[in-house]
Amino acid sequence: MLIFEWILALLLGAVLLSGLARRIGVPYPALLALGGAAVALVPGAPRLDLEPELILALFIAPVLLDAAYDSSLRDLKDNWRPVSSLVLVAVSLTTLGVAWVARLLFPDMPWPAAIALGAIVAPPDAVAALAVLRQVQPPHRILKVLEGESLLNDASALLIYRLAVGAVGGGFSLAHAAPTLALVAVGSVVAGYGLARLTGLFFHRITDVPSSVIVQFVSTFGVWILAERLGLSGVVTIVVYGVTVAWRPGAQLSARLRIPSFAVWESVTVVLNVLAFTLIGLQLRPILEGLSHQERFDYVRAALVILATVIAVRIAWVMSYNTAVRLKNHWFGVHVARSSMAPPTARGGLAVAWCGMRGMVTLAAALALPEGFPYRDFILLAAFAVVLGTLVVQGLTLKPLLRLLRLPDDDPVRKELKLARAKALKAALAELDGDRSEAADALRRELGEALDQTRKGADARDSAENALRRRVVAVSRTAIADLRQRGEIGDDAYRALEEEFDWLELAARE
Repeated sequence: MLIFEWILALLLGAVLLSGLARRIGVPYPALLALGGAAVALVPGAPRLDLEPELILALFIAPVLLDAAYDSSLRDLKDNWRPVSSLVLVAVSLTTLGVAWVARLLFPDMPWPAAIALGAIVAPPDAVAALAVLRQVQPPHRILKVLEGESLLNDASALLIYRLAVGAVGGGFSLAHAAPTLALVAVGSVVAGYGLARLTGLFFHRITDVPSSVIVQFVSTFGVWILAERLGLSGVVTIVVYGVTVAWRPGAQLSARLRIPSFAVWESVTVVLNVLAFTLIGLQLRPILEGLSHQERFDYVRAALVILATVIAVRIAWVMSYNTAVRLKNHWFGVHVARSSMAPPTARGGLAVAWCGMRGMVTLAAALALPEGFPYRDFILLAAFAVVLGTLVVQGLTLKPLLRLLRLPDDDPVRKELKLARAKALKAALAELDGDRSEAADALRRELGEALDQTRKGADARDSAENALRRRVVAVSRTAIADLRQRGEIGDDAYRALEEEFDWLELAARE
């Protein structure tokens, strides 16, 4: 019962922190990190231990699927060079840099444990960065590079992490492991694609909202568990699975299922973030209590050095790569995939370099270390210090930095929306050709007005008719609420009408 009460209190606290974050304009993970630090200092807080394999499946699988579903294959292809430099080179350099520094600080730390620490703190989490970036509208390319990095760097970092953890027991040889790793990578891609096509055969047959949401989560965890049981990479399998599912528009979910499903997934992501920060806070308290004053000082000092290393390596690599690309463009000309893509700039490189906040993947990987792992207590403390430090130092200063840099907003999405909306409206009008019914005439007028709005560059949702719809819906809601309050209609009728008005309001949303 005590654990349940703690969870309720923590979720309520997370809601309050999220509201505060929106009010003051900072990313909510930064405040969650501070909340996790506060939990570590609370006397009498319970310690909650979970199995390492359960932690990775519980925290990483749904978050990765959510990110993969929202990713854009086109934008990943357009930005494959900068994304690859971050996913492969930046992660590798950070892992090696942190491992080298850790060995300097603790010479008796085994190299596999040091590399595991480096892999744990290597992958940035773009959730906090994107939350800030979207408030100031930077160049579209920066957003897509960070989204691609966040999606793929977990796979590279966790692959190194798995190898390092496995090497602690000895008997590891990269020469023998390389063919196996190649087979695992190929097998994971094939499994992710095949499972996505398989689940797509029955997803669209589910029409009940609760059943659909449950099946989505069961399939997500099922894909991860099956991949792990087959000896494949759960991370790669989930990413390929999510991208494949998202690439088949409308094949899985109807609009009636999609709207509540998205809301549930967003809520679950927040809950998982809360639990991850809380769990590591609960793990750190007994660790800190078991250290002497000198040991505590040494551990905290070493963790701060690791934090500085993580930030410095990213800045050094991103600015080096950015400078090299700009010099190449100066000497050989600019070559971009589409004219709407802005070439890299020094200011844009600085923004990307500062968007290195760590998050839930780092916490989950640290928590998943088995008991008895060399320097496990320090690795947990260092992982939390890196997450807390990057979220607070970089997360809280990112918005002022972006305002100072004054990055231009190229906004290609607005142009693409105008093109797609006009094409869709023309197709709808063509479908009505030859139909002279009153209903078709009314719909034709509405679509024509929306097309005129689009051609003028205005949002079709801001048409006069939609404004009237919103007014009518508001008045209608008041009317049925009065009827229910007077007892003239019951709750069944009220809820049915309320759902109808919800859909009308969504159709005419701001």
